[in-house]
Amino acid sequence: MDQDLNLFREEASAWLEKYCPKSMRVPILDQKEFYWGGRKSTFDSKDQQIWFERMLEKRWIAPHWPVKYGGGGLSLKENRVIEEEMERLGCRKPLLSFGITMLGPALLEFATEPQRIKYLNEIVAGKIRWCQGYSEPNAGSDLAGLQTKAEENGDYYLVNGTKVWTSYGDKADWIFALVRTNFEVKKQEGISFLLIDMNTPGVSTRPIKLISGISPFTETFFDNVQVPKDQLVGDLNAGWTIAKYLLTHERQMIGSMANNRRKLSDIAKEQLCLKNGILMNPILRTEVARNEMDTEIFNLTVTRAVDEARAGHHSGAVSSMFKYYGTELNIQRQELNMALRGSRGLEWESEASSQGFEARTFLRSKGNSIEGGTHEIQLNIIAKQILKL
Repeated sequence: MDQDLNLFREEASAWLEKYCPKSMRVPILDQKEFYWGGRKSTFDSKDQQIWFERMLEKRWIAPHWPVKYGGGGLSLKENRVIEEEMERLGCRKPLLSFGITMLGPALLEFATEPQRIKYLNEIVAGKIRWCQGYSEPNAGSDLAGLQTKAEENGDYYLVNGTKVWTSYGDKADWIFALVRTNFEVKKQEGISFLLIDMNTPGVSTRPIKLISGISPFTETFFDNVQVPKDQLVGDLNAGWTIAKYLLTHERQMIGSMANNRRKLSDIAKEQLCLKNGILMNPILRTEVARNEMDTEIFNLTVTRAVDEARAGHHSGAVSSMFKYYGTELNIQRQELNMALRGSRGLEWESEASSQGFEARTFLRSKGNSIEGGTHEIQLNIIAKQILKL
């Protein structure tokens, strides 16, 4: 089996080396360099389009999804090999999509077969850009306290309410949303999971300004929005189970931000005058080394957890550990990145700094400890479900 996997690794590496354009193997320096797909999307470059189309034809957009849903039908081990080889070669993801990282796993687990066939294939093909409708003005950490309601009305649910901190709500085609369908039971038991087209009459968004000056967030409003009943995922009033399942994938995604292809030591070599290749500031040198070592250890821990999951020993609460520690690593990394760049890192609007990409990214990282569940919430989950305190 290991021999077969090694052969697969050689073949995957050779294919990626041959077909990934050189321009798709350099670090991302601007948000527009990501390809998100969707009805409103355009390719930033010809190479970006070529890379996406090649990976789509290869069925490596979501390699481990079943073939009938647009995937490659590969094993989790083979999927991991592709990820590792893309990381080693510096290949960018051909499609960045909440549909793949969050919604897709939930649909595979809870959706009807017609829903899987329809939505998963469109996600992989980059035809739908999704956003998430969870948090509300008075239901952030207490997500189960949400009040956006969906009332049955013939063949439709009539949805009214407000969501907040909707990432890219103004750019998304569809939203997967938690709505209250029963006010008479325990709050976790009266929630349902709906898929809503953002073009539906009554759906609107309003941007939320952030300290970074560039915000992906919006408020999302539902005013008598008619949602066909076949867009309900899972059973009525059983959305809390789906919500928790999806959150484990969201937290793993947020935690993975610690894994950045460009090492701090490489940034130090670029930005500072080193003596014999050595960063002379001993405190800064120690902090850079510690962050890089901790990141490697974190990645190894994630790999071990994946292996444990394959063996049936994975707790969903482990995602809280990844989310907490991964975001801490990313916040530390962004602070060190700014320290290495000095005054140059404070560039805000120049063309040379890609409109202040580094400074804005540093400021944006402060939100990592809140989104997907605050640090306090994650520590409570870890204490109760992992440490059994």
